[in-house]
Amino acid sequence: MVSSSLPPRGRPGRPRGAGRAAGGTLVLVLVVGAAGLGVAALLERLDVGPPSPVRCAAEQDGTRWYLEPDQAETAALLSATTVHRQMPARAATIALATGLQESKLRNIDYGDRDSVGIFQQRPSQGWGTVEQILDPVYATNAFLDALDRVEGYEELEVTVAAQRVQRSGFPDAYAQHEARSRAWASGLTGWSAAAVTCDLRDPDGAGDPAALTARAQRDFAGTVGAVVDESGTVVLDGAGLAGGDAARAGWAVAHWAVAVAEPHHVVAVEHADQRWDRAEGAWVPATEPLPAGQVRVTLAG
Repeated sequence: MVSSSLPPRGRPGRPRGAGRAAGGTLVLVLVVGAAGLGVAALLERLDVGPPSPVRCAAEQDGTRWYLEPDQAETAALLSATTVHRQMPARAATIALATGLQESKLRNIDYGDRDSVGIFQQRPSQGWGTVEQILDPVYATNAFLDALDRVEGYEELEVTVAAQRVQRSGFPDAYAQHEARSRAWASGLTGWSAAAVTCDLRDPDGAGDPAALTARAQRDFAGTVGAVVDESGTVVLDGAGLAGGDAARAGWAVAHWAVAVAEPHHVVAVEHADQRWDRAEGAWVPATEPLPAGQVRVTLAG
């Protein structure tokens, strides 16, 4: 006897509710597919891609040499110090190469044995106290004082001059940073025009004109004029730097301002007939040329 609950012969059976399950699966596939197409269309419309790198660059002879923004800040201080001390650009190149090798141009509070700071100077070797060495202005001047005592350092190879100061266990390591350091030194000491740029994201707050002017006075040891006009723009005057070469001094100050743009929320720097625009990440023609040595710095409002 065949149970009446079995399907008739020749007609394959399927589990109860299978039709509804299949239909539900089809609907789900269609919904997911439509959603996927919607997301794809949205992404295509927004042209979303990988985020642009946040970095700064110094260009020389068609090559761009990159630093991260915090490294660029340190490079700005080192080079500004050589400028206001009226040392040659070669001194900035040596200082930058040394800082890149010793700390990657970062003011670190650790190192080999008792070494600390940008140049990994050691209190036990007479460089000063830990607190002094961790003051980047003190450490920079201490390094340059020692370099200044190296006879003929301007003519020495970078690695030789750096080693005379540092007495490193790896004296040849400084040479690998020479090309990058030379490009940054050329821009930050004003010998190259419109050479230092930064690719940055939008500022996350308003800039403080007083903080920027204080930074300029610190890095240039009070040798740069600084006023804030009625619009909140900081006007820097470097005409007295670089042995009176106002054009060169102006580019040294302008490039310094670009290099410290990230922490100070700088959105534009103007000098001569050029303007660095944060949104563009590049120097573009300015609407009104500025006098030699003068730099206008606009902060986020």
